[in-house]
Amino acid sequence: MSTTSAHRYRIQVECIDGASTAPLSFEVQQHDDLLAIVERVRHGTAFAADDALALAVGLKLFTGVMLGARHDPLFAEIQPAMRRFIGNLKSRIAASTANT
Repeated sequence: MSTTSAHRYRIQVECIDGASTAPLSFEVQQHDDLLAIVERVRHGTAFAADDALALAVGLKLFTGVMLGARHDPLFAEIQPAMRRFIGNLKSRIAASTANT
């Protein structure tokens, strides 16, 4: 992926319930603007704000790995279902924003 057209993100996960586990931190590149996608999912679905955030970020992270390893047989069965799922999510967001 070209760094000129990529958006770079640092993802951090830390336990907030008192466990002393060290936080996780990693960096990813996405061709899409992840923050804009999060906002579209927040405004275009009925999910709670944190659920919309988790859905958008989790989906983009997972599909980024899946696309990078598209020829790996591990992803063969899920690729068609993910295309349908993402299409359905985009349709729902489009319908929601068309009604506002």
